[in-house]
Amino acid sequence: MELTAEPQIAPPKSKTSSELKKRIWKNKLLYVMAIPGILFFILFKYVPMYGLVISLQDFKPYEGISGSDWVGFEHFKRLFTEPEFLNILTNTLILFGMNLIFFFPIPIILALMLNEVRIAIFKRLVQTLVYIPHFMSWVIIVSISYVMLTMDGGIINELIAKFGGEKVNFLLSPEWFRPMYIVQVIWREAGWGTIIYLAAIAAIDPGLYEAARIDGAGRFRQIWHITLPAIRSVIIVLLILKIGDVLELGFEHVYLLLNSMNRGVGEIIDTYVYTAGLQQGQFSYSTAIGFFKSFIGLILVMAANWLAKRMGEEGVY
Repeated sequence: MELTAEPQIAPPKSKTSSELKKRIWKNKLLYVMAIPGILFFILFKYVPMYGLVISLQDFKPYEGISGSDWVGFEHFKRLFTEPEFLNILTNTLILFGMNLIFFFPIPIILALMLNEVRIAIFKRLVQTLVYIPHFMSWVIIVSISYVMLTMDGGIINELIAKFGGEKVNFLLSPEWFRPMYIVQVIWREAGWGTIIYLAAIAAIDPGLYEAARIDGAGRFRQIWHITLPAIRSVIIVLLILKIGDVLELGFEHVYLLLNSMNRGVGEIIDTYVYTAGLQQGQFSYSTAIGFFKSFIGLILVMAANWLAKRMGEEGVY
């Protein structure tokens, strides 16, 4: 009796690779549009990470990274023992806290208000007016503030004097530095921040509002029970990203406001890195400060994302 070999059945090919290729080909234009952004992050965010090694060296530009001596964590030890570091960190956290408390809710409130405007021409006019400051540099914003607040003919001080008050030196006064900073941030960025929230509001099903109106809900109840819950995930994501910038307040704005009188309350980590790194040539020390700042931001983003997921939200990743 002859034994015939049973025909072997080839294992089914994995559909994962073919489905991935089809998906990529279907959305090829989207991937092409993403290339500039990907290249930007590779060239300006990931490639420069190699330079972080100088935070562990006594870096000398004429000897390069390979020729500089290794000093380990000496610069980090100096950072935490520097007498002025605590004051600089405190200033940075206070300004961030003011951003989070006073600035972060403003775009949400502004978007809710704009969404309630029913006259299209007026709505577009207001949107244009609140968007315009974003396209002005901080140099222009601070210069306009200087002209308005200066004691020598500034409109604010002239109004104060006209009503019988005493002129206030806003530009040199330490107690006015932080309010002036946060007002300028709100003026420049609040309108631009409404774009994402308005887009999220536009995606809400209009039928929900119609059902709420039939049930007798007014506009405030519709906002509270429909609009805000619908954009909650967007708010959470932007809040997580905002927390990641806890030590990243922006160099240019604060540097333009600084002077010898308000430096005690206005010096932040970004301006300190500029002073120590570029003006004093302490490249390794300033790199260690930047490394510390980035590490803290990463930890806070991960913690905020974990907390958001624990609360039932999607998070950033």
